[in-house]
Amino acid sequence: MKIAIIGSAHPLRGGGISTFNERLAQVLQQQGNDVVIYSFSLQYPSFLFPGKTQFTDEPAPKGIKIRSIINSVNPLNWLKSGSEIRKEQFDLVIIRYWLPFMGPAFGTILRKVKKNKHTRVLCIADNIIPHEKRPGDAQFTKYFIKPVDVFVTMSKDVLKDVKTFTSKPAYFTPHPVYDNYKEAVSRDEACKKLGLDSSKQYILFFGFIREYKGLDLLLEAMADARIKKTGIELIVAGEYYNKDAEANNSKIIEQRQLQNRVHLKTDFIPNDEVRYFFSAADLVVQPYKHATQSGITQIAYHFEKPMVVTNVGGLPEVVPDGMVGFVAEPNPESIADAILKFFRPNSIPGLRDNILNEKKKYSWETFTKVLTDAAFGK
Repeated sequence: MKIAIIGSAHPLRGGGISTFNERLAQVLQQQGNDVVIYSFSLQYPSFLFPGKTQFTDEPAPKGIKIRSIINSVNPLNWLKSGSEIRKEQFDLVIIRYWLPFMGPAFGTILRKVKKNKHTRVLCIADNIIPHEKRPGDAQFTKYFIKPVDVFVTMSKDVLKDVKTFTSKPAYFTPHPVYDNYKEAVSRDEACKKLGLDSSKQYILFFGFIREYKGLDLLLEAMADARIKKTGIELIVAGEYYNKDAEANNSKIIEQRQLQNRVHLKTDFIPNDEVRYFFSAADLVVQPYKHATQSGITQIAYHFEKPMVVTNVGGLPEVVPDGMVGFVAEPNPESIADAILKFFRPNSIPGLRDNILNEKKKYSWETFTKVLTDAAFGK
């Protein structure tokens, strides 16, 4: 088939969305399809972007066609981009929807595309109701939904949200494993690279730091007297996306005297360095206050790392409690309990086999089959 993916891609960082879109394009091409990604010439105005830069200096992924043409705030550009994509007569357009801010641009582009009376439009909905709500969210999402033919979600919670907006076909399939971060290295090599003592036990918080991801809850858990006694230390790896959260977390670290037990690596983590953080960690912790799905879980599966996640959104769906880690409630005491439980000897019999078995469920081949079957009603 001739397929277009609309969403972030190199040179935009875009968090996991860019990485996901590029990997999806690779897999679809390997299956014999002709694929192009339509990305942004301007994704966010600078005053709306909370990080340090929207761009990466990493090399472009090889063998992928990327057209950076969409300006998210210019209606004339939306019409022009839609016309360009319409003329290409794609069999399938796969569009990522993660933020209502993109609703007007994407909705207009898709209306132009659908005028060719040929292209099917499938939306991969990361979120329908955003984590951080703003005026106009529902209206923007309703505008976006109208030209979409079918939806695929990676969490059952988002599937429910989709069904509150539309009766169009919608399907759930789990987020596939992020398998494009190279292989793990030895713990000693990883700790040496990060300047850590390999004789210590480490837990890892990874990814963009936003208020809903609950790093403050994990820091309070680190202050628990029982965890202090064990000597467990925390690696925080990821860029802050909220200055208030950064100030609040810095205050907790100071007040709870965690400076010697929390290792802050709060710059953007290039793809080539991701493996060092996961290779150094004994346990990955996702202390989210609310969530849909998380790509961090699928990076952890790639590196075959156990997890503690909170009982929110789709996280417990992919981290079976007592099998590949533990599920905690989103409060410091419960998170501390789960961490301590994990570090008890033989706390999860057959842990490695369990992780390998779960990992098998999240293949890209399964994911792309769901996409194409859903798109054409198979």
